Amino acid sequence: MGLPRGRVGLTTRDQQPTTRFTILRMLGPLIGAGTVVAAAGVVAYHAMAPWAQGFGSTFVCGPSSVKRIALTYDDGPNDPHTLKLLEVLAKDDVRATFFLIGRYVSRRPDIVRDILQAGHAIGNHTFTHPTLALTGAVETRIQLEECQRAVEDATGESPRLFRPPFGARRPRTLQIARSLGLEPVMWNVTSWDWKVAPAAKIVERCNRSMGDGAVVLMHDGSHLGFGADRWQTVVATHLLIEGWRAKGYEFVTIPEMMEGSVAGRQSPVAG
Repeated sequence: MGLPRGRVGLTTRDQQPTTRFTILRMLGPLIGAGTVVAAAGVVAYHAMAPWAQGFGSTFVCGPSSVKRIALTYDDGPNDPHTLKLLEVLAKDDVRATFFLIGRYVSRRPDIVRDILQAGHAIGNHTFTHPTLALTGAVETRIQLEECQRAVEDATGESPRLFRPPFGARRPRTLQIARSLGLEPVMWNVTSWDWKVAPAAKIVERCNRSMGDGAVVLMHDGSHLGFGADRWQTVVATHLLIEGWRAKGYEFVTIPEMMEGSVAGRQSPVAG
């Protein structure tokens, strides 16, 4: 839209430069603010979106040409629902991947040993579940090292997988993880089960996005406290396995999903 004549002094040639300068000076802060907002939006996207790769490569999902699904569980070990989940997975003959909080590992190392002995993969989910996008390098390293140590003390083995709490990361987060031999793993299907939805609703949400190579985010515990009720997730797990297995899908761990992929060849992960 043009500027109305007679209202902003565009009636003479001498007035035009001054008027244009005034307009640009007025719009400058708005243009600058818009740029800052846009930049902040880009940073937030790469810090939080599970599939974003701007801050460094992460494993998000498997090949879209294979009928494989990886179920992953965060925030355990948790009594009693991690144990109930292990029962369901054993009954359905499925192996999954568990990203563990170190302070819970120290509390219940016996559950961690049960997870590993059942053939599931274990990953590092920090020691206390902070938002690593807002955490400095020293604290980030401490969080990862303390979780590594807790799992090693419980099982004698070191995790080779890492998932940042809330999916939040910055470039330094991934660099530190890799320096410790950890492969960052995200997801491409969100169950939203932490909202304590009924099992049928969890299944419905997952079904919208699941398919070839899917990596599903679920929870067998809660970072808010030990002993969280995850029974609906346990039930949803069985329903998802039953439904997708009927469609010809195989359920695998993250290391198995990574086999044959570039990420898997570059950084083999011990389950």
